[in-house]
Amino acid sequence: MGHIFDIQRFSIHDGPGIRTTVFFAGCNLRCFWCHNPESLTKEARLQFFPVKCIGCGVCFKICESGVHGVAPDGSRLLARERCTGCGKCARECCAEALAMSSREATPEEVIEVVLKDRPFYRENGGVTFSGGEPMLQFEFLESLLKLARSHSLNTAVDTAGNVPFGRFSALLPLVDLWLFDVKCAGEEEHTRATGQSNRQIFENLEKLCGLGANVEIRIPVIPTVNASTEAMHAICGRICGVAANNPKVGAELLPFHRLGGGKYEALGMDYKASELSPPPKEDLAAYRRIFAEAKIRIKGE
Repeated sequence: MGHIFDIQRFSIHDGPGIRTTVFFAGCNLRCFWCHNPESLTKEARLQFFPVKCIGCGVCFKICESGVHGVAPDGSRLLARERCTGCGKCARECCAEALAMSSREATPEEVIEVVLKDRPFYRENGGVTFSGGEPMLQFEFLESLLKLARSHSLNTAVDTAGNVPFGRFSALLPLVDLWLFDVKCAGEEEHTRATGQSNRQIFENLEKLCGLGANVEIRIPVIPTVNASTEAMHAICGRICGVAANNPKVGAELLPFHRLGGGKYEALGMDYKASELSPPPKEDLAAYRRIFAEAKIRIKGE
């Protein structure tokens, strides 16, 4: 049994071809710009979408912990500190204004959904396991990869790499493509941005690429973090060695967006990237040239 928060069908951004992306709940980084805040913990948290609420009052009646209330101005109040995560109110909300951030699922249940999209995969599509950080739920991920292999599905794992390398080596025969996140070149910058050192991340990347794995290094382009030519040159310098020794290694730049902002509000969280803007297209083109000039295969060039 594992914890997931979504299964996105007909995905075209999480690996080659048309894919089904399974999003795992739980992450050991705290990137302030994260567009999937519901993925930060495995435990289910209550989400409230005010625009969907029809004021039926069912949640008031069914909640035994007194989570739901009304302010003097008539707006809804949620005493989130009282919520036990039982999910009763979300299950009874006919307007879907209430939802739980994650759910439990067996590997068989997940693969059953994935196989519904099999006719769309064609030659290079398949299933991608993302998050959150799927490598934190190692046994669940391993079971899913084995099931996918038994159905001859192409597999990809999207990871931030901040786990013991033994997990990579154990899964290597089951993974066709690693989508490996790199956010900062320097340890201090990475710690400020994510709350964790990137020492283990780069060690794992070097080992993984050294084993000849098919790796796409994904670099989120975040204003105030790494959206500069200096920062991109530094990242390029850290990865050009592993790319030079493994022709299967490429890179992709993922520009920042604010599409996840509403999720923070639904979870009652502060969105610390609300003032940031997506990087200009001309800046992204300049950053891509840095990697292309270093002979790193770069998506979009």
